[in-house]
Amino acid sequence: MERIIPVCPHCGGEVIKKKVEKLVKGGCNAAVLTVEAGVCTKCGERYYTKGTHEKMKKIRKELEKGFTKDLRLIGHTYAYEELIA
Repeated sequence: MERIIPVCPHCGGEVIKKKVEKLVKGGCNAAVLTVEAGVCTKCGERYYTKGTHEKMKKIRKELEKGFTKDLRLIGHTYAYEELIA
């Protein structure tokens, strides 16, 4: 089992294990994943194990190729083409 670091290298805060939502984008597709991460209680930085990172990378590549059959559609995303100032 992979361990998550106990102390944040950015601020020195305590890192605790939590379930978090991670948005993974690939091409024109995106998926919301629930993953386990180490989260700094001071600055909020997230740390993922190598295994979790590899799974997210695999899902990103599948999204780029349009492989979404194992995913549940939860909405649509639209691009607004005009500059909003």
